[in-house]
Amino acid sequence: MDIHWRNTQKPVRFFMLDARAFLAVLLFLLHMRMWTFVMAIVIMVLFMIFERRGLTFAASLRALRCWILGERRPAQHRRSHRYWIDYE
Repeated sequence: MDIHWRNTQKPVRFFMLDARAFLAVLLFLLHMRMWTFVMAIVIMVLFMIFERRGLTFAASLRALRCWILGERRPAQHRRSHRYWIDYE
């Protein structure tokens, strides 16, 4: 088992998914309704899609923000036009 300080940045996993996906499962276990079950399944599938594309949860939120806002920033001058960049 490789335990070293360099491995502290690895994402927390619960079986094969990111551990944050199982917060929805916890919500379903505390409030068992059909809509919470469907929500938990949808969230876990979204996390699997993000991981297949090579995105972490934080990187996928940044990509979503860039997609919603677009390339054009009207408050900036045309010379300050920014393009989509993900620094992770």
